[in-house]
Amino acid sequence: MALVFLPGLNNLIEDISEEKKLPSQVVEAALREALLKGYERYRRTLYLGISEDPFEEEYFSNFDVGLDLEEEGYRVLASKIIVEEVESEDHQIALSEVMQVAEDAQIGDTVVLDVTPEKEDFGRMAAATTKQVLAQKLRDQQRRMIQEEFADLEDPVLTARVIRFERQSVIMAVSSGLGRPEVEAELPRRDQLPNDNYRANATFKVYLKEVSEIPRRGPQLFVSRSNAGLVVYLFENEVPEIQEGSVRIVAVAREANPPSRSVGPRTKVAVDSIEREVDPVGACIGARGSRIQQVVNELRGEKIDVIRWSPDPVQYICNSLSPARVEMVRLVDPEGQHAHVLVPPDQLSLAIGREGQNVRLAARLTGWKIDIKNSQEYDQATEDAEVAELIKHREEEEALQRDAEERLAAEQAARAEEDARLRELYPLPEDDEEFDEEQSETVENNPPAQEETFNESPTEEIQEPSEEEDGAR
Repeated sequence: MALVFLPGLNNLIEDISEEKKLPSQVVEAALREALLKGYERYRRTLYLGISEDPFEEEYFSNFDVGLDLEEEGYRVLASKIIVEEVESEDHQIALSEVMQVAEDAQIGDTVVLDVTPEKEDFGRMAAATTKQVLAQKLRDQQRRMIQEEFADLEDPVLTARVIRFERQSVIMAVSSGLGRPEVEAELPRRDQLPNDNYRANATFKVYLKEVSEIPRRGPQLFVSRSNAGLVVYLFENEVPEIQEGSVRIVAVAREANPPSRSVGPRTKVAVDSIEREVDPVGACIGARGSRIQQVVNELRGEKIDVIRWSPDPVQYICNSLSPARVEMVRLVDPEGQHAHVLVPPDQLSLAIGREGQNVRLAARLTGWKIDIKNSQEYDQATEDAEVAELIKHREEEEALQRDAEERLAAEQAARAEEDARLRELYPLPEDDEEFDEEQSETVENNPPAQEETFNESPTEEIQEPSEEEDGAR
């Protein structure tokens, strides 16, 4: 069989490589695999309408396709084993036939033969299969490279450009670095900001949320504008003290998508200073608010409260409710992290915030359950009685949980003890050391019968058991 010419093969590989942003070697490998699938389709179509398809799934495993880039063509090659009598023409070749060309050939050797069909015989169905497989392999390679490229990024914040809209999601183009090709990423509705204007070609900073493997779609990038990591990144880039390590961000509580449209997005950031002479809040705000204003502009006007972290929970809770003025903080249940915050009547609405946003963010930031109370109407005896009832209920639930865990541990220990006792009374063969020694001696003295058969008849084909037979065994 002669070489099947493909005029413009080199240009085709270069164009695909440039368009798909893939190395030429990857494109060549995908083309070889697609041509091999096309050849399989060609062989199967020869039996259409005549008989059932005689080829098994791994029948063509010894076939390959060789590309000749100099002459711009390809060949289909088959590796065949030299045998005395041929049982499968696609996998074996007679010794007498090979000795006409190579007199030193021996049974068991492997030869590679050109089995390329004529270009006219290839058929339309085989050509369509080749085209489909090539497109699929290229997509798979692109997705695999995307997954490898973005899975271990040191910097999870990327610059994204709006491409199009799909349902409620925004499809954006992102790049992992300078000079790297852009790939598509999805910005779901829940990760969008209400103040953003997602028009075509608009650019945004986005947080790489995850690289997920979706069935039938492969690796898919999901980005977010509402993730708290985006706020941390923006502050790290605007505040040199954070980059140097003298100021650190301890906690971030963000509500980028409030439950009501009447409430805008808001974030609280707790910061601390490693060096006493450095003011962490002032460093983050900057002169005349220049630094924090850059962060606010990137987040399209989102309100940001920068507060000072404190190891004292009372002071930390007071700071977290900023800008409200707090009179007193009572840690009514330190173990359950429950606190009552007393504020003047005129500060009550400010401490709670519109639709409870301010106290909700303060609770997330500190990790404490915060109840805002009017200082003039606060009855400490009544409140303490209610809290005592809550503490009692919590302790009962914790006791029930501990009892359940102890019972489970006791049951597992008893079951393990019973298993060990049964193993002593009725030992299994593998538990006996003498059994292991006898087994090893038997293997050494009596090699398996399959190995003897293989040595006597090296050309005999050994078939692997099917999945059904293996399962029956």
